[in-house]
Amino acid sequence: MPTKILPLFPLFQVLFSFSFFLPLATSTDFNFPAVFNFGDSNSDTGNLVAALGIRLDPPNGQTYFKASSGRFCDGRLIVDFLMDAMDLPFLNAYLDSIGTPNFRRGCNFATAASTILPATATSLSPFSFGVQVSQFLRFKARVLELLAKDKKLNKYLPAEDYFAGGLYMFDIGQNDLAGPFYSKSLDQILALIPTILVEFENGFKTLYDQGGRNFWIHNTGPLGCITQNVARFGTDPSKLDEIGCVSGHNQAAKLFNLQLHALCTKLRGQYTDANMTYVDIFSIKSNLIANYSRYGFEQPHMACCGYGGAPLNYDSRISCGQTKVLNGTTVTAKACDDSTEYVNWDGIHYTEAANQFVSSQILTGRYSDPPFADKMPFAMKLKF
Repeated sequence: MPTKILPLFPLFQVLFSFSFFLPLATSTDFNFPAVFNFGDSNSDTGNLVAALGIRLDPPNGQTYFKASSGRFCDGRLIVDFLMDAMDLPFLNAYLDSIGTPNFRRGCNFATAASTILPATATSLSPFSFGVQVSQFLRFKARVLELLAKDKKLNKYLPAEDYFAGGLYMFDIGQNDLAGPFYSKSLDQILALIPTILVEFENGFKTLYDQGGRNFWIHNTGPLGCITQNVARFGTDPSKLDEIGCVSGHNQAAKLFNLQLHALCTKLRGQYTDANMTYVDIFSIKSNLIANYSRYGFEQPHMACCGYGGAPLNYDSRISCGQTKVLNGTTVTAKACDDSTEYVNWDGIHYTEAANQFVSSQILTGRYSDPPFADKMPFAMKLKF
């Protein structure tokens, strides 16, 4: 499938024109030697596939990698675009041992289907946030042990000071809210949020105690706008908001984000030597869904890769790329002709085109607390 070049949003014109007036010294503010990422499928670059041996066949990966890359997407994720903007290589998955992965500039512990809360017997992923933090502890200890024995390994492993100078990124919490909707009321889910955030705070403190000082935290997106949730919980039109999203799910996401933001503010006050950036992903994605045509998209809710046709092209019984017998007929969940016209890739995750848009908005610095619009080295390094 030929790759369609997205129109340059007016934003990019602003970014590039603005960058000419920036002092080059500001680029050091984002000159991280390495990145350590924690999260779920929104930033998983191959951990779940490697860990559980699940199949993630084409058309996943078709747009950029031209093959399945372990990402639940047709191409690149937000984390890939952010790494590119920081002039760093894509992060290798911690659990993927094939292909001689290089971890010198960081490591990705994010695993699809993961939650902040500890996994249970019914969890789709055993790699909760606490487990990912433990994996980091093991990774760091093993790296330092190996480097002490053989300095030549520094070609493949981060130097000791990279752990203190690196950026710790988080994009997790979506599954803690989305999963319980199948068995709990909205009030019960809202009551879970403080417990979820206590677990997140514990993980943060562990990483801080290990020397981490630079933290980049994404809030959760509009859960009610995900195709899967619209299909399952939006059959009653009264449950939908003005942009076609499930109101209850978005209410939970908003409250989670409100309390997450408050936690970040509290931690910033407690750990004054830490640099914490809170990024409002919810607002960026909500704006995309509400104004999709303005940004060059044609389908805000329909899945590009799925089965069932309009209006959502989603069937929970079959995943993107799979062939199954449904109701006595062999069917395949195929990709659309042009994924750049779609926000949603497979009913749950965003297309590369949508991820590119979200990344471009993140890099304006306007959706962050504190904002970094006056520290725009990214504008001079954008490659997408």
